[in-house]
Amino acid sequence: MKSLASIIGNINTREGIGNVTAVLRTYRLGKTIGGKRLVSDVNMTLRKGEIYGFLGQNGAGKTTVMKMIATILRPTEGEIELFGKPLRTGDTEPLKRMGSVIEYPIFYEKLTALENLELHCEYMGYYNKKAIFEALEMVDLTGAEDKPVKQFSLGMKQRLGIARAIVTKPELLLLDEPINGLDPGGIRDMRNLLTMLSKEFGISILVSSHILGEIEHIADTVGVIHQGRMVKEMSMEELRRTQHDYVEIATLQSAERGRTQCLI
Repeated sequence: MKSLASIIGNINTREGIGNVTAVLRTYRLGKTIGGKRLVSDVNMTLRKGEIYGFLGQNGAGKTTVMKMIATILRPTEGEIELFGKPLRTGDTEPLKRMGSVIEYPIFYEKLTALENLELHCEYMGYYNKKAIFEALEMVDLTGAEDKPVKQFSLGMKQRLGIARAIVTKPELLLLDEPINGLDPGGIRDMRNLLTMLSKEFGISILVSSHILGEIEHIADTVGVIHQGRMVKEMSMEELRRTQHDYVEIATLQSAERGRTQCLI
């Protein structure tokens, strides 16, 4: 078994992606807040239509990276390239081609699910009511559209967040731990939904998780981040063909100690 420490810094980025379009690239991306370096030297490449599994323990830096891609945080160093062009401060055009659920999705609690999605579409300049009902159906919330969000369970809010992220038919989808709050059936449905969005609609998806077992079912590429640094990036096909070692990343959640196994 390889230790995680033995491979930190040896980033195995893929080379020669051929003519396949890179929807997202980051180059030596880093973020420092209050003198504390949260992430550094993050290099990743997400190709058109693929699912990228972004793996790491809680606090490893996954959310920070995704916030920088979504322009919620401004990078301290490095560069982000979206849809073939560098992302510049104040550039809102790439955001119109993206959908995201980062951390816990926030809604107007007194409004219904339908009203929340209508407001989002209006904000995005996207007027297609049929798409709203299609998104609700995709996440199995048909029949709940007229229910106030304050009556939703955690899992229902998570699914509504996914609906909001996909309703405008984005080209790039950022999902931060989307299975949180879902029961086993909901997790299975989420896997199927992400696979459909990728394979049938050509949406590129960056999905983070601390559980390899959930990612390996759907991902085309896996990137592992540990203590703010990218450890390795490789295709799932390559991973299955050439690697059999496990790196165990110990995690401490609440008072319970668990383990995340990241196969690299």
